[in-house]
Amino acid sequence: MRQPADEECRVAVGRAVRRGPVPAPLLFVGAAVSQYVGAAIAVRSFDAVGAVGAAELRAIGAAAVLCAWRRPWRSASVAGARGLVAAFGLALTAMNASFYLAAERLPLGTAVAIEFLGPVAVAAAGTRSRRDLLALALAGGGVALLADVRWAGSPAGVGFALLAAALWAAYIVLGHAVARTGAGVDGLAAGSALGAVALLPFGAPGIAPALDRPGVLAAGLAVGLLSSVVPYALDQVVLARMGRAAFALLLSLLPATATAVGLVALGQVPTAVEAFGIALVVLGVAARSR
Repeated sequence: MRQPADEECRVAVGRAVRRGPVPAPLLFVGAAVSQYVGAAIAVRSFDAVGAVGAAELRAIGAAAVLCAWRRPWRSASVAGARGLVAAFGLALTAMNASFYLAAERLPLGTAVAIEFLGPVAVAAAGTRSRRDLLALALAGGGVALLADVRWAGSPAGVGFALLAAALWAAYIVLGHAVARTGAGVDGLAAGSALGAVALLPFGAPGIAPALDRPGVLAAGLAVGLLSSVVPYALDQVVLARMGRAAFALLLSLLPATATAVGLVALGQVPTAVEAFGIALVVLGVAARSR
């Protein structure tokens, strides 16, 4: 039986994505570099707008691009799952704000490594396989080392990083629930917009003094594109080519990528103990079974 024209188009596009000239791992690395270069730009803007102000600018930038692209107000799936989409958006925005509050006090690679405890814990709780429990033990050991090194100098930084980890776990759970409703990218767009509105009372005081500095505001909004929109779009291409298992393995590159970007862009040199802790987290993420 002949497929409808729109289905033929979808299949053709899917095949083109899978046969793209750029290898999927290289696309993933590009997404990771974009994400953490955006984070480095945000860190540099903390003096001007504060960590929460930077998170607000990121949320506004991402929401503007995603809503212009998807127009989620037209989606019946979003309308039918408003409460779930709202919770998803709040978790996403709170996660990013907590991460920036951690990155304000900790090196970028350390904050990312601690934050990864969230998704590793979700994987272990979801399957309870020996491999996932090993992954949790490795990542947990790495986080314990990093927290021990940084606790005396910045307990608040460690606390915000752990909060970001918990919110990342919530974001994963809620994201799966949103995906099951069929909202998908439309739910991400609507959730990002709701999160930006919810964070505005906390981010506006930091942004207000920079309203006469268009360069600072433009850089903050660009972070939304670099750290949210570009990584999400590239991740979808990578997932289409590689599948979830291989993609999960590639995730282990993220703490190391963040450390490298922090070193090059921010001059943040990890200590030997921190490097070992980050390596344990990388091994833990790599050991995840899904």
